[in-house]
Amino acid sequence: MMTTQRADLAAPTPGTKPAAATAPVRPEPSAGQRLLALQRRFPLVQLLLTAAVFGWGAATMPGFLEPTSLRSVLVLCALTGLAAIGQTLVVLIRGIDLSLAGFIVAGAVTVTRFGDIPGVPVGVMLLLALACGAAAGGLVGYVCHRFGINPIIVTLAAGSIAVGVTAVLSGGGFGAGAPAWATRLSSPMSSTFGLPVPPVVVIWAGVIAAVSVLLHRTLPGRKLLATGASPVAADLAHISTRKVWIVVYAFSAALAVLAGVVLAGFAGNVDNRLGNPYLFQSIAAVVLGGTAFGGPGSYTRTTVGVLLLTVVSTVLVGLGFSEADQQILNGLVILAALAVYGRERRLRDQV
Repeated sequence: MMTTQRADLAAPTPGTKPAAATAPVRPEPSAGQRLLALQRRFPLVQLLLTAAVFGWGAATMPGFLEPTSLRSVLVLCALTGLAAIGQTLVVLIRGIDLSLAGFIVAGAVTVTRFGDIPGVPVGVMLLLALACGAAAGGLVGYVCHRFGINPIIVTLAAGSIAVGVTAVLSGGGFGAGAPAWATRLSSPMSSTFGLPVPPVVVIWAGVIAAVSVLLHRTLPGRKLLATGASPVAADLAHISTRKVWIVVYAFSAALAVLAGVVLAGFAGNVDNRLGNPYLFQSIAAVVLGGTAFGGPGSYTRTTVGVLLLTVVSTVLVGLGFSEADQQILNGLVILAALAVYGRERRLRDQV
């Protein structure tokens, strides 16, 4: 009898709700965890480093803050940024593009060697060069995806072929000088609609906005990001990953041709090594900005990487560092960036 009464007392009264289980209290994130979360969303560290190096240059180099010097730095940023557009898109789908240097040379030779052919407007030659570059890049994307070949091998071969074909078509010469319109386009002393801003910088600013919208606000951009995040999941979602690879590599090659046109105006003379520095700088800018192979990342991050890389190089040159010293420092910075980003969760593990 006593047992029954105690059981009755322990049972809940009809019409009453059992006491809710106490939810575990999560500890508040520390300041370091909050900074890491912010860094994942926005390249805060890169911006702080850029500001620090910029301040170092302003304090140690006379004339660093002169308008002419600032315009020169912006032009260098724009040239590297334009060369890094295709590289960013390719890295986001887990690829890499070593053919960029070859297609830059092809674009530069188009305006320095083929731009004065009698009866053929330079615009027609540029369209032909863009079409050939896009076709070659699309073929690279198809071969890499269809046969599972490492993009390093295929793109390196494609870049060499582009330089070789250009040399054959031009008779072994690369052109003596760029046309006046190309020079004005990338000259630090040029203006845009009366404003003291070089045209190439204005073009780059428009490209930043356009590529950002393309990647994050359009269906093709979402397909690209999904392909890089998880190719298997993208295929299951009826996304043609092969088509994405073809289009991205075609786009990258065509953009490299256009970058070569601008670089021809900046450099004046063209040779078969014109694109080599920008190949390394484009990869370095993507890595420094925080874009990982397969994502996460964006062209906005690459833009910050371009700013950091250009400001560091400019300050080192101004302080008398040799090219070898610059390469060593750039390599150390890239390794440090990879060490930091390698600790983050992969994008496919976050989806």
